[in-house]
Amino acid sequence: MLEVSKLIQVSRKGVSGILAFVLLITSFMIQPLAVHAEDSLDLNAESAILVDAETGKVLYAKNPDVALPPASMTKMMTEYLVLEAIEEGTIDWDTTTQISDYAYRISANALFSGVGLRQNVDYSVKDLYNAMAVFSDNATTIALAELIAGSESEFVRMMNEKAEELGLSEYKFVNSTGLDNDTLGDDAPEGTDPNASNLLSARSSAQLAYHLVNDFPHALEISSQTEVEFDGHTVENLNWMLPHEATFLQQFHYEGMDGLKTGNTDLAGYTFTGTAERDGKRLITVVMKTDSKEERFRETAKLLDYGFNNFSTEEIFPAGYQLEDQETLPVAKGKENEVSVSINEAISLPIKSGEAELYSLEYNISEEKMNEDGELVAPIEKGEKIGTATLVYEGENDFGYIFDQEAITVDLVSDEAVEKANWFMLTFGAVGDFFTNIFTTAVDWIKGLF
Repeated sequence: MLEVSKLIQVSRKGVSGILAFVLLITSFMIQPLAVHAEDSLDLNAESAILVDAETGKVLYAKNPDVALPPASMTKMMTEYLVLEAIEEGTIDWDTTTQISDYAYRISANALFSGVGLRQNVDYSVKDLYNAMAVFSDNATTIALAELIAGSESEFVRMMNEKAEELGLSEYKFVNSTGLDNDTLGDDAPEGTDPNASNLLSARSSAQLAYHLVNDFPHALEISSQTEVEFDGHTVENLNWMLPHEATFLQQFHYEGMDGLKTGNTDLAGYTFTGTAERDGKRLITVVMKTDSKEERFRETAKLLDYGFNNFSTEEIFPAGYQLEDQETLPVAKGKENEVSVSINEAISLPIKSGEAELYSLEYNISEEKMNEDGELVAPIEKGEKIGTATLVYEGENDFGYIFDQEAITVDLVSDEAVEKANWFMLTFGAVGDFFTNIFTTAVDWIKGLF
């Protein structure tokens, strides 16, 4: 009780000092928690990106538009063209081909160690694709390119053409494998710079992965294999984030991981395009120019943890949603003076925890639907599009989308029909407006006398 009485007798000045001290200490304690999670990722990569695989929404980005050598991530484009050729019926999984002198030289070169191809042997597309996608084999990649296009140089043309078609933002393909042309020497594809390397940005790598997993989901069934049989022996997947049995690799296992493509050259460093799915939500990651095999997987885990732990896909505006105070819009020349309006479809997207209230809608009424007074003009049909509603984000760190999309926009429609008023009502209204104007003018004139 004595101690309590002493505390009660502390002067107001002393209390103020104590409170100031406490607040100062507290601010230091709390401050780190206020730092944006994306800032605390501290990624050890030259560039990186994290993308929601359904919507293409970018959840995190670090130097995403810097074009860098992708190394064997290049093979994602080769995979895409192979799968497209199968879909179109040009080839199938059982189609066979033999190994050219060029592909054989690459396979026999210790610098490009691979599965060890033999000539005068018929290899199926399935086996070649497995070796390419799982073991990142260079020679089998070349064999597939030659099978589809006749030559790797022609295949390179197809790669660049497809990149433009898919909307890749930054790209240059000079070979099918991701090797540097100067290491290929005389085998560099005809018509390409002998000193050139393939180039992709983290964004364009994610764009390519987005198309691959959405257009050809079967690709993930192949990329998720921890090992495959090839020509009588077993080869293991270079993606250490899959559930490998080796004790050393288990530390890198990431729940839900099922793809996609590793890469490494002296120029590119260690790269990785990964994808994982949890509870129906799929994320795509890209890390470029990390310092080691281990680091590329650790940095990928950081990105995936950030995405899965901090974002959830939410329906923030349901179909039929109406803006407060804008539930109706004025109508001219109609039997009704106003019409109810709403959005015609729901808006759902990945939302960072606690940020749902930072989103709002902005109406954009079609000018051709309005008169000079800003009123909609009857007749109006039920469900008629009268404009659009644009999603507006008022928070920080909006990374946008991986493709050229500025904002989500849905149609704004009428909830009911408004018939055009008959000639009598229109005439009566016009007469009423005439006398109203006269009266208003007279009142204003009288007021002016005083």
